Amino acid sequence: MSIAKNLNKIKNSIPENVCLVAVSKTKPTSAIKEAYDAGQKVFGENKIQEMAAKYEELPKDIEWHMIGHLQSNKVKYMAHFVHLIHGVDRFKTLNEINKQAIKNNRIINCLLQVKIAREETKFGLSFNEVQDLLSSEEIKKLENINIVGLMGMASFTEDESIIRTEFKILKKYFDILKEHNSININLSKLSMGMSGDYKIAIEEGSTMIRVGSAIFGTRNYK
Repeated sequence: MSIAKNLNKIKNSIPENVCLVAVSKTKPTSAIKEAYDAGQKVFGENKIQEMAAKYEELPKDIEWHMIGHLQSNKVKYMAHFVHLIHGVDRFKTLNEINKQAIKNNRIINCLLQVKIAREETKFGLSFNEVQDLLSSEEIKKLENINIVGLMGMASFTEDESIIRTEFKILKKYFDILKEHNSININLSKLSMGMSGDYKIAIEEGSTMIRVGSAIFGTRNYK
């Protein structure tokens, strides 16, 4: 199927309250433009410089999401346009995002990444670390960021019961943490679910899914 048909198939199968982030990493701007012409306006990239290059070439009403693991020293390359940063797992990173947001006279939306998967290779904060961060005095000083929710990635496994359990845990955390709302903490978005498990994620309360290969086809990393 074409990119447009893949997009429509997914959009027609998900609730209206769920945001579809089309993961366009490694894909050419022509593929992104095809999705854009089919009505998709939200795209996710996992490398800042690749996203910045695509931002320059493509329509400016695209909402760009940074979904990869973040290196603080590269935040400056996207601070002037990024809409939402998904994978924040350190106060140091939040501090740098705030610094770059001030330079660009912006408030940048962020999600805190929670580690729910079993793999050691997955990044993320523990539930207690998230609680401590949201309760800290330091976070209140970061006036140019807006923490709008949580993000998590389930284990890479074919065992759906493990995936479902991990998503349930994250939703439970999310519901508990909503009480932390303040000037720069407004928890309303729960980003969980990718091409292989987004249907389970939605069933467990996800409000944002990150889908790439199911839209654009298999990636070529060469």
